[in-house]
Amino acid sequence: MPLVDRSFSNRKRLAGWLLSLLLVAGLSGGLGFYLGARGELGASSPVPSLAKILNREPRAAPLPKEVDFSLFWKVWDILNQDYLFQPLDAQDLVYGAISGLVGAAGDPFTAFLPPQQNEVMSMHLNGRYEGVGAELAVRDGNLVIVSPLDGSPAKAAGALPGDLVLKIDDDSVTGMTLTEAVARIRGPAGETVTLTLRRGEGEPFSLAIVREEIALKSVSWRRLEDAPEVAYLRISRFGEPTVGEWSEAVAALGKEGGLPKGVILDLRGNPGGYLESSVSVASEFLDPGSLVVSEEFGDGSSRKLLSQGGGQLRNLPVVVLIDKGSASSSEILALALKDNLGAVLVGETSFGKGTVQEAKDFTDGSGLHVTAAKWLSPQGSWVHEKGITPDVEVLIDSEVEGGVQEEGGDPQLEKAVEVLRASIAS
Repeated sequence: MPLVDRSFSNRKRLAGWLLSLLLVAGLSGGLGFYLGARGELGASSPVPSLAKILNREPRAAPLPKEVDFSLFWKVWDILNQDYLFQPLDAQDLVYGAISGLVGAAGDPFTAFLPPQQNEVMSMHLNGRYEGVGAELAVRDGNLVIVSPLDGSPAKAAGALPGDLVLKIDDDSVTGMTLTEAVARIRGPAGETVTLTLRRGEGEPFSLAIVREEIALKSVSWRRLEDAPEVAYLRISRFGEPTVGEWSEAVAALGKEGGLPKGVILDLRGNPGGYLESSVSVASEFLDPGSLVVSEEFGDGSSRKLLSQGGGQLRNLPVVVLIDKGSASSSEILALALKDNLGAVLVGETSFGKGTVQEAKDFTDGSGLHVTAAKWLSPQGSWVHEKGITPDVEVLIDSEVEGGVQEEGGDPQLEKAVEVLRASIAS
């Protein structure tokens, strides 16, 4: 059976940083093991060494060489015989070991999600969960806020993309895995968590954030007061509801004042999500059959995703706003519009995530996100770990002279309006 199912009939493709909330770092030393392909322990036992082991042999040999698992079983037995704080939970050990197996691949975007984390991931993609509403990742060994989501308590408290997290309440994040940090930040609605952050080279500062049940729309729109001929459309993530919300927004836009002369598409702070959602949105602007994105797989095969076309905003002048919180699916959309329409990108260099994950759910509620492809723009660009450099750079950074955002102002949006009006006039 091939590693990658090209039909994608039972899988979803993720091209975003949403999964970074739940990545598991794995066991120390990158221990990997195999309890049989899709095998699992039976009932969870209060004394794991007495647990009944099922499917100990793999159904297929995944490696071109023999692998001796005797060391794994020796460690298993020693842990369950000598570890001080008994009893251990056998199923928790299995999930931890599988996480180590997946982590040994060395890819921060390939992750095994135990049932509770997989459920939270699904809730997150559906736009509903309890927490502070900030996308987190580990970059260069630091815990970093990729983006606070629109309408979230984190954004209301003043968190910005790129902020380093130094402490959670009174505990330093040094030595914490991403999963541990996320678990500490999440919590019941109404409770407060204090994050100690550092922005750029500045001094650490603290934000007390009250957790909320977060139910966020992913698409919003409006006519700009000072530029009524311009439609402003914002996508904060590419989740389950995004395509439907996008269609509703465009329909409402057409009813209110007719079609605009140009569009500003705001993808700032958009950490990505479902690949298919970004392709659907791109189809609103492009001719049928236009190349939106290409995928290249490890076996040398490839796949091209084309625009369905026919949207109301087809071939209108477009300016796309991006920043360092724009990742993956939002980068796919930005480059699709740039390469096909000549859309102008305004803002800051994007995050730079150029891989696609396939999501597979298992019967016990756990899930696996595995990096199965890299994506390329219509002109063949791969932005992984580089990001997209905007055509017009407008920095909003407290450390950059002249780049401080004034209260109530948005210099990036103002520049986008200026650029779009010049395009309409020409």
